[in-house]
Amino acid sequence: MAVFIGTFENKVDRKGRVSVPAAFRKAVDGQSFNGVVVFPSYRAPALEACGMELMEQLGERMGEFDLFSEDHEDLATTIFADSQQLGFDDGGRIMLPGEFMEHAGIGERAAFVGKGRMFQIWEPDALAREKEAARQRARERKLTLPLKAGGKEEA
Repeated sequence: MAVFIGTFENKVDRKGRVSVPAAFRKAVDGQSFNGVVVFPSYRAPALEACGMELMEQLGERMGEFDLFSEDHEDLATTIFADSQQLGFDDGGRIMLPGEFMEHAGIGERAAFVGKGRMFQIWEPDALAREKEAARQRARERKLTLPLKAGGKEEA
């Protein structure tokens, strides 16, 4: 399973090409598609990205909804309809579609931020603001993540 951690900032060239961090490329190495799947976030001015393995799992999970229910249609449209497979070139770069760059406000620089099984691509200044806001929300709600060992919650 791919796990994405860390924050990296890279230059975007005039054609929209940007280097995916080496650690992120390594996380999806050996999957059925040599690249990443990217789609506009429906929650933030950012792009959501992951390996094909997770997209396949999400596709399987869609079967938990009634095929033509509103929930199925809304999630399928939000996640799959706008997703694009962006293959790595020889330099480990992907080409961001113009509409994706516009959605995230990405110009000459892009920030890649690990989110566990997925990562996001942001305009760097917007990411800095979002990270601070997320930390503040977590502090206010006193969020924690319990660890599990052998299926049991640790103290």
